[in-house]
Amino acid sequence: MALPAAIAALLLVWFGEFSTRLRWTVTIVVLLSWLFGALSLRERVIRPIQTIANLIAALREGDYSIRARRAHTDDSLGLAYYEINLLSDVLRDQRLGALEATTLLRRVITEVDVAIFTFDGERRLRLVKRAGESLLARPAAALLGRTARELGLAAALEGPTPRTDTVAFPGRAGRWEIRSGTFRQEGLAHQLLVISDLSRALREEERQAWQRLIRVLSHEINNSLAPIKSIASSLQGALGRDEAPADWDDDLERGLAVIAGRAESLSRFMASYARLARLPRPTVRPVDLGMLVQRVVGLETRLPVQVVPSPPTSVPADADQLEQLLINLVSNGADAALETGGGVRLGWRLDPAELELWIEDDGPGLGDTTNLFVPFFTTK
Repeated sequence: MALPAAIAALLLVWFGEFSTRLRWTVTIVVLLSWLFGALSLRERVIRPIQTIANLIAALREGDYSIRARRAHTDDSLGLAYYEINLLSDVLRDQRLGALEATTLLRRVITEVDVAIFTFDGERRLRLVKRAGESLLARPAAALLGRTARELGLAAALEGPTPRTDTVAFPGRAGRWEIRSGTFRQEGLAHQLLVISDLSRALREEERQAWQRLIRVLSHEINNSLAPIKSIASSLQGALGRDEAPADWDDDLERGLAVIAGRAESLSRFMASYARLARLPRPTVRPVDLGMLVQRVVGLETRLPVQVVPSPPTSVPADADQLEQLLINLVSNGADAALETGGGVRLGWRLDPAELELWIEDDGPGLGDTTNLFVPFFTTK
């Protein structure tokens, strides 16, 4: 800015009628003044810009401890320093909050007895928690970087989610709930796999089911034993008399009949529960599936059951047990369909390895499939 004026002054001095001493004196004064002014202006303009650049670079590197001096709102430069200092404080608080939340999340994930795995786009393991190490019976150092197929988890990443499955892992076998999903990290797609053990919950539900069964059995047995005990006590009291009543024979006959009836009813009740808890060994014979299905469908009278046209086939099975199984499933399907006014359909399909027989209803569906195979468990 001052250079044009300095050049003009020097031209006037050197081309004017002045002495050489004066010319050099003015030249030195003008040049020194110009240089001092330029350096001073640079100090007041360039240095603050460099300071702001250094502060922004520190924020970019995550160093929030650096502050700018002379941060006030009296001028534009001080206001810029002031805003950068405020931004540094906000970013520091946010970083501390994120670190605390991440630490808490890691602690919770570590303590929860759930196996968690994360895989990158090539299905190589990038993260595994302590429960996952226990599940695969190997430390994290031996697992990280290996593919899902090498770890035996490829099947868990595929299929519907969530689902319940019985799987034998190297560290433990049991019944598991498997959930999988995707997320993005640094712009790249990753997969998340969560495996939770249902065996404990199933054992607890099974224990509660057996407790309910014992209460039912105790109630039924007591209901049968109470009249037997009362009638036996009455008959014993009558036997102790010196003279038998006139209607003694009738009382004795009726009492014994009641005792025999209650004993027979109790025997049938216990036998039915014994058959339910322990099925006999199946008698396997060729069974015409079409005829078996028609018999089952004919027993359901509350609503028509549609048999979807399927290829004729014969399967080796216990006809009685298979029929009872289908009767129960069709009955449950009809119960559900009646709630919504829908129907029930039944059919089967063949492939070289197996036969799949399916029953489908238009009911509300199962809200929780965890306890499907727990003995005596019901939500009805």
